[in-house]
Amino acid sequence: MSRKPKSRSDRFLGILFLFSLTVCIGLGHLPSIAQPAEPGNMATTQADNPSQLVQQGVEYYQAGDYKAAIEPWQNALTLYQETNNYTNSAIVRENLARANQKIGDIQEAISNWEQAILDYQQLRNWQQMGRMKTELAQAYSSFGQPRKALALLCGAPDADENSKNKPSCVQDSALKVARAHQDWKGEAAALGSMGNAYLLRGDYDQGIECLQTGLGIAEKVEFDISPQRTKDCTIDKLGKNYTAKILADSPYRSSFLNDLGNAYLSKAQRWERWASSAKQRGAKETTKEFRKNANNNYNQAGEYFQQSLKLARTQNHQPAQMRALRNLIRLSYRPQESISIEARNQWIQDAQELFNELPDSQDKVYAAIDLAKLEQPMTVVTDTSQHNSCGKRQLEAETETLLNQAVSIAQRIKDYRSESFAWGELGHLYYCRQDYQNALDFTQKAWWMADQNLSAKDSLYLWQWQLGQIFQDQGKEDEAVNAYKEAIATLEGFEGEQGKGEQGKGEQGIRTDILIAQRNLQFDFRDTIEPLYREFAQLTLKRADSLSSDSEQYQTELNSALKTVDSLKLAELQNYFGNDCLLTLFNQKQIDELVTKDTAVFSFMILEEKAAIMVSLPNGDKRLKKFKLSQVDSQRLIKEVNDFRTKIQESYDITKAFLTPAKNLYNWLIAPFASDLESAQIKTLVFIQDGILRSIPMAALYDGKEFLVEKYAIATTPSLTLTNPQALNRQELAALALGLTQPAVIDGESFSKLENVRKEIENVKAQFPASKTLLDDQFTRKSLQQELQQTVYPILHIATHGKFGTIPEDTFLVTGNNEKLTITELEKDIRRLSRGSKPVELLVLTACQTATGDDRTTLGLAGIIVQAGVRSALASLWYIPDNDTSELVTQFYHNLQSGMSKAEALKEAQKDMIPKRHPAHWAPFIIIGNWL
Repeated sequence: MSRKPKSRSDRFLGILFLFSLTVCIGLGHLPSIAQPAEPGNMATTQADNPSQLVQQGVEYYQAGDYKAAIEPWQNALTLYQETNNYTNSAIVRENLARANQKIGDIQEAISNWEQAILDYQQLRNWQQMGRMKTELAQAYSSFGQPRKALALLCGAPDADENSKNKPSCVQDSALKVARAHQDWKGEAAALGSMGNAYLLRGDYDQGIECLQTGLGIAEKVEFDISPQRTKDCTIDKLGKNYTAKILADSPYRSSFLNDLGNAYLSKAQRWERWASSAKQRGAKETTKEFRKNANNNYNQAGEYFQQSLKLARTQNHQPAQMRALRNLIRLSYRPQESISIEARNQWIQDAQELFNELPDSQDKVYAAIDLAKLEQPMTVVTDTSQHNSCGKRQLEAETETLLNQAVSIAQRIKDYRSESFAWGELGHLYYCRQDYQNALDFTQKAWWMADQNLSAKDSLYLWQWQLGQIFQDQGKEDEAVNAYKEAIATLEGFEGEQGKGEQGKGEQGIRTDILIAQRNLQFDFRDTIEPLYREFAQLTLKRADSLSSDSEQYQTELNSALKTVDSLKLAELQNYFGNDCLLTLFNQKQIDELVTKDTAVFSFMILEEKAAIMVSLPNGDKRLKKFKLSQVDSQRLIKEVNDFRTKIQESYDITKAFLTPAKNLYNWLIAPFASDLESAQIKTLVFIQDGILRSIPMAALYDGKEFLVEKYAIATTPSLTLTNPQALNRQELAALALGLTQPAVIDGESFSKLENVRKEIENVKAQFPASKTLLDDQFTRKSLQQELQQTVYPILHIATHGKFGTIPEDTFLVTGNNEKLTITELEKDIRRLSRGSKPVELLVLTACQTATGDDRTTLGLAGIIVQAGVRSALASLWYIPDNDTSELVTQFYHNLQSGMSKAEALKEAQKDMIPKRHPAHWAPFIIIGNWL
């Protein structure tokens, strides 16, 4: 039976809980246009009296029966339209939108808000128009489209990264309108919504600035003081009579404090990721500084949550109290958190007591789910990939009761989205108990609720996935395969329902939104997306293993597994680069042009028990697929990979200890297909690596007589669908060569001088006379941008220290003047500034260093061809003496000009060095992307 997985709805609920700020400007004015119905007189309300219909809808809404509120409001709207009462029509439309959102009818909600905005615009009621834009923006953010939200709120969310100041918001944006009409409440709401939208995009500093500005406005509204502003989320100075007094009766303050706590919590998690990345690459001082920043942000988060709770209690605002308590409990589960067990237990007890007092609402449903999912501290671990949430629950006796309550409340208020999560969690609970029939019944209910409602579509794949796991544990392979396929199709195909976006491309779908959000969390990707692909690949390979390798079904199962591997590679890159990720996919016809008849493609996938090795070989006009499972388990393989990487870098080791793991890895990964490679007369091996395998040079695998590169040209690519098939145009090659010879200090980390870089750059100039060189202080980001704008350079050669961490922000090149150029900045500049249809064809990075023992650091290298839009890259996995670099690269260029493919040119350059140098000096260089 498979390992019981962690419930993966955590991430979705986390995003829901983020949006605690509510616009306190709705529904309150409705009674002014509707005479309240007499108590108990709802049945006699006149159908032709729109005022009474409106009041009837208000009463339904306030009772939590949102669906019932829609009908009388819709009827009232019709009557108001017949009498051309545009003011009341607009008011009814905005409240219909709120009811639509409550029941999960997102499309209808958006339609009503958009029409209300147009109505208020025609009425020249600018204040209400701005407020409606804020509410529509909140709706977009709540289902994962912060870019659209920011467009409504400000209109200019994406400033030019080179400009010193963010642009001002456009005139008809919600924030600009609120400021123009001195609508302080509307302005505070717009700023809060902007803050949360920026947080969703991972721009924490900008988000915090907006929230803090909104908090200041919320405080001074009570004093009727006009704040003086500059642009967007900033204030020049406060009014004369303003003091930082905490107002107990401020309707906004508790929400702002809670959202600021969430912002600092997310920021702390990002610092932790950066610290982990810095630790992997050995930067001790940087690691220490990043951890200090993380701890400071965790403390700030806790302070804001505490302030929010205190204020909510003073105001007796129960929903706000529950939000703050849930956040404090979540924070207290961090292993290194200093919060006492007594404090945590008291918060849990307070939350339980408060839960029973809360009126029925969506928040109450999620509070029940949250409490039911709490685990005892001993079962909480930081590595989510190993997290088994079938451990003992904190509230074990109440878990089932809480989840049943969640279902009942969601049904009473007709909130289909929250009902879907409640059923799904019940299904997971019974799955952990191995009560598969109940698990199946409840999960199918969750699936049905999500499938019927657009607002819950982003959770649909969770329940399809859970169904696949249940079926698999029951031994129902066909049903499991179908469920897994549906889950992946939901992730990758839902974007088609969202319409078309800019440049004819579909809007970002579920997977893209999840991946972008999760790049700012502690590797949640490895728990909410990655296992789905690995589990499905393992299932299809298991089925293939039971078939004859000559059968058509065998090829079908392998093609399915390979497609799954490819999808996972795309997802990994999207998760790594987040909002910055740009994927250009090539079709099968283009791939066929790239993969010639003398080329074999190896695809690896490290599964739970063993690694799968899949090979695509030429077979006439088609490709023949074969696969085998590794001879050793996955943990042994990973250990051997790390051992190989560590030992091969020790160039002073005269015992050649690296040969043992080099031979083992050859025997496990290559040898099973040696006869196939020979009979097919293969000359080039292309590797699509997985996990930790990305960190080793395949060229140095050893068969007992020779290295792999002595027999085959070798290249690596993140995915064939991402590999530009166009071959290098060798006519009029020219290079922009940049280098650093001087020592440098970046973020407290010292980098030694590179004495032979000048010679390396001179050799590039000699090979390509039309080249331009920039050394030391001339090598800056600005000078790089200027050159790329002015001249077409097919080759971009950069000889400087490069550090590749587990995240893009900690992946950079050292430039002149003790400055750094992040890999994201480099890739953006290349893509944006390369001229027209002549992009950079070859990017050469000759002094890179990736961390040992980490499977994410090489994603930066793999992503170069994807992000920068270049066809190929030559880069090093670790730093080698610059005199050896100069020799190898010079020979590579010479071979390239003689007509060899890039993979062959590198092969011959490395072979020339084998008799003279330890593999540490030639093996780390790899070709990424197009190898022709």
